[in-house]
Amino acid sequence: MITQTERLIIRPFTEQDCEALYLMNSNPAMLKYIPSAAFTSREQAVELFHQVIQGDYQQHGFGRWAVEHKADKRVIGFCGPKFIPEFNEVELGYRYFPEYWGTGIGTEAASAALAEFKRFGIEQTIALILEGNLGSEGVAKRVGMHWREQNEFMGHKVNIYAKVL
Repeated sequence: MITQTERLIIRPFTEQDCEALYLMNSNPAMLKYIPSAAFTSREQAVELFHQVIQGDYQQHGFGRWAVEHKADKRVIGFCGPKFIPEFNEVELGYRYFPEYWGTGIGTEAASAALAEFKRFGIEQTIALILEGNLGSEGVAKRVGMHWREQNEFMGHKVNIYAKVL
């Protein structure tokens, strides 16, 4: 486990989370502001886990973390750091199933995750938020991030929020 809050456990992803990864990456509502194609098979989630998530854990010592809802005993999204080579910076990223939007989960998890970043040698972080994603911008602001600039990422306009930890 990385950390926990009253409602959440934030922990590394395991192979048992591949179904949740598939659902997160195939749900059209969750992908509205994500610049990649929806998954069409569960094998894509297994590949994401082994190639990307585990690769980040091994290469950087950190990566996206599973957010488990204590009451539901299920993974409801992710929150955590990811090194973004295009910017040579670490991003705080987060995504949750729509039924948890507007419940404070995003801010709760992001705040708890940020409190652990220094333990992984992360001194500052950014959030890359696609233009129009007001929910994610709200989370970034509530955890003390400030708008830095507009840029482009994966062919899309993004607002970059930043915070020195």
